Amino acid sequence: MIKTRRATLTRRLLAALLMVGTAGVAIAQTAADQDGAEQEGQGVDPTGLGLPANLQVFGNVDPNVRKATAIVNEAVITRTDVDQRVALIAAANNVKLSDQERDRLQLQVLRQLIDETLEIQQAKTADVTITKDQIDQSFARVARNFGKTPEQFAAFLRENGSSDRSIRRQIEGELAWSRYLSKRVEPFVNVGDEEVKAILDRLEAAKGTEEFHLNEIYLGATPDRQEQVFTNARQLIAEIGQGKAPFAYFARNFSEASTRGVGGDLGWVRAAQLPDALAQTATTMQVGQVAGPVATPGGFSILYLVDKRRVGSADPRDSRLSLKQLTIKFPSGTTQAQATARTSAFAEAIQKLQGCGSVDKVAATLNAEVVNNDAIRIRDLPPQLQNIMVNLQVGQATPPFGSPTEGVRTLVLCGRDEAQGGQLPGAQQVQNQLEQQRVNLRAQQALRDLRRDAVIEYR
Repeated sequence: MIKTRRATLTRRLLAALLMVGTAGVAIAQTAADQDGAEQEGQGVDPTGLGLPANLQVFGNVDPNVRKATAIVNEAVITRTDVDQRVALIAAANNVKLSDQERDRLQLQVLRQLIDETLEIQQAKTADVTITKDQIDQSFARVARNFGKTPEQFAAFLRENGSSDRSIRRQIEGELAWSRYLSKRVEPFVNVGDEEVKAILDRLEAAKGTEEFHLNEIYLGATPDRQEQVFTNARQLIAEIGQGKAPFAYFARNFSEASTRGVGGDLGWVRAAQLPDALAQTATTMQVGQVAGPVATPGGFSILYLVDKRRVGSADPRDSRLSLKQLTIKFPSGTTQAQATARTSAFAEAIQKLQGCGSVDKVAATLNAEVVNNDAIRIRDLPPQLQNIMVNLQVGQATPPFGSPTEGVRTLVLCGRDEAQGGQLPGAQQVQNQLEQQRVNLRAQQALRDLRRDAVIEYR
């Protein structure tokens, strides 16, 4: 029995909502030019399809022509379905799409809707049925991730040009595919004891070694295009730094590596597993930092450090904290001067706190909200707060942080349970992870087969 299956539904749904990125014509054109230059220079077909070296295209394909409807094995996907899903993604990312970005996103969403349709159809062949109650429960969980009730979330979707129907369809696809895999794939995945022992031996040998959880955007560059690709990479880093969307948003659109499909995620790696240039960069990065462009064989890489750890060693960022959060909010119409003055008064007041016992009294004088948070891992906090919390003593508060629109707040440390170290994962945990990897691999293969056999008509 596989205990660790695919990622939980709500996390997968939220990840899917953060799947796309801004357009970059210059970078896209660079990739296209590079591909052409490489094939022309090599004179060899790298695809294995036996394509002629000097082929001629008969007829034209206009990339500006968009088909409004796709019929997938007789199931219809309408332009409304596409538009509502695009609006859902834009709302979830809180981004305003340009016309060019919207066009690219529509194509990606159409492919996603086709995959969902194929997954639902395949699940039905295994007598997998998803009920309305199951969809309602998952919809409520997704709504809570947005801090809303189901009714509020449905209204939020309508206000942003989407609908609850769109996300319910996505939920059905996720549930149907997950249960199909549980029924038809997971029972046939086996991991031997020798495989588990080999991994545990490697982990024991690597104990104390630093590991990095990295995401990467790789941009290929032929010798004659090094300067242009480097400039494009710098421009891309600037856009990432503006916080318009998550790193994965850009990786899916611009990276030329095979990891683009998972948002550039390289997983946990050690310096010895990376090319020298990337290893040197990773060891100097802080969690949450973007670095690059880093020159690598054949191009440039942009790195994002999601997290880091030492194998089998205690990490202070795994400590669990008991916190009180104070928040002041600004009424509509508050001027910049008024906001600055109130924030200054807030900062002065929290410096005079006398431990967590005085929080409620101080909050009353500031008209601030107080929320208790227990068992929060430092690692789960935003990168900007992690280093602060590692060094904070019980009874102390962080400097004010936040924004005028969402409120200014502080975290007061009420208690700390130190991280426990020296424990490697057990054999069962390693086995579960291996099984999970193989289930995901077979799921990808199954979906590729479904795409290959599907009858799809565009109108």
